[in-house]
Amino acid sequence: MAGSEHLSRRDFVKWVTVSVGAFITAAVGLPALDYLIAPALTATSTDALIPLGKLDSFTVGTPTLSTFTRSKVNGWEKTVNSYGVFVLRKSQTEVVAFSNVCTHLGCRVNWQANKNQYVCPCHDGHFNIDGRVVSGPPPRPLDTYATKIENGLLSIHFLES
Repeated sequence: MAGSEHLSRRDFVKWVTVSVGAFITAAVGLPALDYLIAPALTATSTDALIPLGKLDSFTVGTPTLSTFTRSKVNGWEKTVNSYGVFVLRKSQTEVVAFSNVCTHLGCRVNWQANKNQYVCPCHDGHFNIDGRVVSGPPPRPLDTYATKIENGLLSIHFLES
């Protein structure tokens, strides 16, 4: 008979083995590949509106430290960072929020009421109540955050770098 091909037992076993192997490779390999590649391709939002508390809890004329944490996922690594903000309520409606990170080398500044200044303990940088450099090595004023007051609640727009 012309055109009819007989499949030998050996060829049949090869064909079944290759087919089952391909199916198992696809069933296991594609989800594994997705697991390995997907975290690197997902974009994360790094800006947020962070509530700091009721506006009435901040005294007019006195910087108040407020802290919050943010978690960040970078691929397979999840980190939680703590941040600090000095809130200066200038009047009943005017509020300024300063980062508590020194602009020199990133140390945390502290408010010293007796000096009426923010002081960096690392390299003796001094900032006035408005965040401007008074003395020391800091190259620029303290960073500020945009504030929002809604229904008596103070929030800052936080953009993580």
